[in-house]
Amino acid sequence: MQSRGSSHRLSSMGNRSRIPTLVISMFATFASIYVAGRLWQDSQNRVYLIKELDRITGQGQSAISVDDTLKIIACREQHKKLDALETELAAAGQEGFVSKPLVETNGTYSPIRPLVVIGILTKFGRQKNRDAIRKAWMGSGAALKKIEDGKGIIVRFVIGRSENRGDNLDKDIDRENRLTNDFLILDNHVETNDGFPKKGKLFFAHAADRWDAEFYAKVNDDVYVNIDALGATLATHLDKPRLYMGCMKSGEVFSELNHKWYEPEWWKFGDKKSYFRHASGEMYVVSRALAKFISINRSILRTYAHDDVSVGSWFIGLDVKHVDEAKFCCSSWSTGAICAGV
Repeated sequence: MQSRGSSHRLSSMGNRSRIPTLVISMFATFASIYVAGRLWQDSQNRVYLIKELDRITGQGQSAISVDDTLKIIACREQHKKLDALETELAAAGQEGFVSKPLVETNGTYSPIRPLVVIGILTKFGRQKNRDAIRKAWMGSGAALKKIEDGKGIIVRFVIGRSENRGDNLDKDIDRENRLTNDFLILDNHVETNDGFPKKGKLFFAHAADRWDAEFYAKVNDDVYVNIDALGATLATHLDKPRLYMGCMKSGEVFSELNHKWYEPEWWKFGDKKSYFRHASGEMYVVSRALAKFISINRSILRTYAHDDVSVGSWFIGLDVKHVDEAKFCCSSWSTGAICAGV
């Protein structure tokens, strides 16, 4: 019994002794692989550094500094990342993904971006106005496409839907759009007499979602625009990321119910009843950042009786560059005017 128990204990001790031995062997194997890998990586770095050292010393320098060594290593890592990115781009191209065209600006490349999207806010029953604008400055068909491609200026008529959805008013707009293809139709906006400010807000929101342009301009459908003058003026303001430009004014807030410019919430504008600074509603421009701000906050931005006052109110408290440009005063007929009311 004793010998049998002794042999059982010896067998158990042998089994326990083999387990740590196995663990130690596995650890030693992994450690050897890790060390070998690091040595291989270090040897590769040394080979690269030796080559760089030979190149530098061949140019008359006796040694390579620590800073130069770090720069060489960092440069090599960047090359690895670029190689990996090129591989990923090639794989994406094979799957049908195509990158946007690029344009070089001061040595760097960025996607080509339209200069401005112009939204002409129009209404039902004003096709004659739209046709006059097409003939005067907007163009249609190939001419409209040429303005987009050549000048980076996108122009669309902006309109909502009828209160009686699908009626003849809607059908007339759809029919006209099939012929001209120059509408931005706001399907979630109902055309009403007092809905103009909301339509202006939705134009900026939808235009910013659809086109990634530098600027966005709102125009009435009784205003003629000098496209070349507009493009030249906006090109001088590309360095202002939060631009709000137009014919700036303040003016009186009218509390009389029968007045043309009656403001139902006149009492919100202080005891003197004077509006804050804002651009005249015939035509004004906001930059990409401000248009995206409107898009993101469209559900909480307050609209007043007039679209120009509403837009001006949204930028109070923001770090916005207000630019009072006389060329945007459409009724002035000044030299070099960008717009003219008719």
